[in-house]
Amino acid sequence: MSFQTLPGSSEQGEKPWWLFALIAVGAILAVIIAVNDVYAQVFTTVIAGVGVTIFVTISGYIIALGVGLSIALLGLSRHGALRQAARFYVEVIRGIPVLVLLFYIAFVGAPAFVAAYNALLSPLMEAGMLKPLMVREVSLMWRAIIALGIGYSPFIAEIFRAGIQSVDKGQIEAAKALGLNGSQRFRLVVFPQAIRVIFPPLSNDFVAMTKDSSLVSVLGVADITQMGKVYASGSFRFFETYSIIACVYLALTIGLSLILRGFEKRMRRRHEA
Repeated sequence: MSFQTLPGSSEQGEKPWWLFALIAVGAILAVIIAVNDVYAQVFTTVIAGVGVTIFVTISGYIIALGVGLSIALLGLSRHGALRQAARFYVEVIRGIPVLVLLFYIAFVGAPAFVAAYNALLSPLMEAGMLKPLMVREVSLMWRAIIALGIGYSPFIAEIFRAGIQSVDKGQIEAAKALGLNGSQRFRLVVFPQAIRVIFPPLSNDFVAMTKDSSLVSVLGVADITQMGKVYASGSFRFFETYSIIACVYLALTIGLSLILRGFEKRMRRRHEA
């Protein structure tokens, strides 16, 4: 691949000097980690949380995609009540900070869910067929994942809505004339055209969620940030620890951005062909 066709380069063939600079910084950091025991120890500790960060991001994003697409379809419904309900959800959830939403779901939503579960299945519990569910048995990681998914779902819903509405109505009318039902029209005509519009902003939201996954550390979830916080609080190596954390997140987000831009360009070339 030539420099001119790198995902980070411009359409005019400008070389991605910013990427070269980042690679140089990464190389310098790798040398420092290799020769400095403190940085090496910090890196080993922090990198142990990468798996959790990736799992939280992917799981939360899948939830956000499912909820967001459902809300977008409700917002495009023929029924006014469903459209208003979708708009209510989008405006309310979008106006709440993700961190506040995380605390709310973790410490209000989870106990409410446990209380409802126990009340609903109380006959089975009294018969000895089930044991009552305790709040502490609800994983903090999954509370955080659900909060991230819900927090991002209204933004993804708006992306889906805009993409679906961008499809020419003539295409939909032609599909109706061919006898396709609503599900078939969406699956075979609307979505394949809308995906070209919605893919770039969806990619941006995925990268943003990768960064915002660091918020789960406030619940003690052992992600990159939490592993670094624990190490720094015990060693007082705050500069080294948070420098490594920043670089690890930067490597993740830049890598994801380049991969997703590559997919976007492939989609564009296929469309133009």
